[in-house]
Amino acid sequence: MQTSTYAVVKGNAAFAFQRRTSFSSSSSSSSNLLVNRSASSTTGIRFLGNGKTIPTGPLCSSPLKAMGAKLARAENGIQSVMSLSSVKPRSVRAQASSSSGGDAEEAVPLRSEGKSSGGSVLPFVGVACLGAILFGYHLGVVNGALEYLAKDLGIADNTVLQGWIVSALLAGATVGSFTGGSLADKFGRTRTFQLDAIPLAIGAFLCATAQSVQTMIVGRLLAGIGIGISSAIVPLYISEISPTEIRGALGSVNQLFICIGILAALIAGLPLAANPLWWRTMFGVAVIPSVLLAIGMTFSPESPRWLVQQGKISQAEKAIKTLYGKERVVELVRDLSTSGQGGSEPEAGWFDLFSSRYFKVVSVGAALFLFQQLAGINAVVYYSTSVFRSAGIQSDVAASALVGASNVFGTAVASSLMDKMGRKSLLLTSFGGMALSMLLLSLSFTWKALAAYSGTLAVVGTVLYVLSFSLGAGPVPALLLPEIFASRIRAKAVALSLGMHWISNFVIGLYFLSVVTRFGISSVYLGFAGVCFLAVLYIAGNVVETKGRSLEEIELALTSGV
Repeated sequence: MQTSTYAVVKGNAAFAFQRRTSFSSSSSSSSNLLVNRSASSTTGIRFLGNGKTIPTGPLCSSPLKAMGAKLARAENGIQSVMSLSSVKPRSVRAQASSSSGGDAEEAVPLRSEGKSSGGSVLPFVGVACLGAILFGYHLGVVNGALEYLAKDLGIADNTVLQGWIVSALLAGATVGSFTGGSLADKFGRTRTFQLDAIPLAIGAFLCATAQSVQTMIVGRLLAGIGIGISSAIVPLYISEISPTEIRGALGSVNQLFICIGILAALIAGLPLAANPLWWRTMFGVAVIPSVLLAIGMTFSPESPRWLVQQGKISQAEKAIKTLYGKERVVELVRDLSTSGQGGSEPEAGWFDLFSSRYFKVVSVGAALFLFQQLAGINAVVYYSTSVFRSAGIQSDVAASALVGASNVFGTAVASSLMDKMGRKSLLLTSFGGMALSMLLLSLSFTWKALAAYSGTLAVVGTVLYVLSFSLGAGPVPALLLPEIFASRIRAKAVALSLGMHWISNFVIGLYFLSVVTRFGISSVYLGFAGVCFLAVLYIAGNVVETKGRSLEEIELALTSGV
């Protein structure tokens, strides 16, 4: 990373912040208010943090001896009190060079001081995850319902219009993902959730009541805009309110609820065989969590970081009290305000993301989502039914349920490992496992020696691939992006990266079957394996580990290229 990519707190602001927080680190002599505790018997000089000295040796007079003794007792008393208060040390930025920019990332690790912090945050993470559930539900609901709604709307023989019904969601999501960042910067995170509930609810209602293809496509487009916005702001909000030590676990909950939403859509399709009009109920059900999301965000606290950025200190104090307890209000507001003094620059514009200052870290975010999609996850899901049929599993529902259950199980495991193994480790393990699974799938279609076991191997390869994906490639990018982007660019950079996700998703869905027809499924799977190996190499060389680091510490690591 170029050292100019991220800015640091400058001059006196950094020094003042250091002096205010230095009592918490008694082991570091350079950060104590009294810099050198040991008095020299030779010089009789004691150095103080303000640049003054007092004589403490045998050459000093009695009054000076008494003064030195009082200061020593005062210093010991202060450090004893601060030790009892259990205030943890904080990272303090080095003084910036004159060529540095003005980005001051949050100096607050948001480490929980007790068991209450994580528990206080959980209800609001749960409300935000309603957006993730809707994300997964709208993605999955059309799979089971398409055949029945096509007959009902009179387009059973028109595959082009059916394709538009499927793809309209992805087109809307692309628009929504680019819009979400700007809305979150302008109106705040919670207000953006409430605005997002409008297209989600209206889109679901139009789909459920559609009497024409045009209405159905408009409904899918609106729902797509909604889930596109959700894909940007759910991980952003969770990362900004979560304590550092459980941020990974809470962030991966986003992907877990997306998988639960997909599985819920598959289960919702079970009554279709007995009731062909059930597809309307399947779409209509999505109105309920949309309304709950809007209501829940009315009672959820805004991101304290965003509030401080906007100069709304009293509201930030209220949000911190709700999230972490009243005992942390003074501490966190002070630290957020101090770090904000160095970040006087306005919010970044879209073109700033492509400047030399930010391009490298933004490209990492975009690359992770491109690798996620180009590694073949959607292709595997699209083709899973055919693969399972070759193994003798004729039920489409059973095949889809097995894939969905594997995804949920793997994501749940990833949530428990996120803050233990770390993000980068899980990404490497995930893409490595996906590469090997793709090789197994490719061989199961072509290696004659395995012909007798090809069906079984194809099913095993598919399940292992989905499990590998859900361990890292699925949940980590959405969690990692808000962590590696500086606050000035965070919302827009997350939106840009997710835009790459939706565009690549749309292209793969549009051309996958054509590519398979031309080159064969075995060759396509072999290509996916190659992409996974390339992803391993890229991640090893470009992605920084963020486990257990505050947002500021992550930025410093990226600045130094660690």
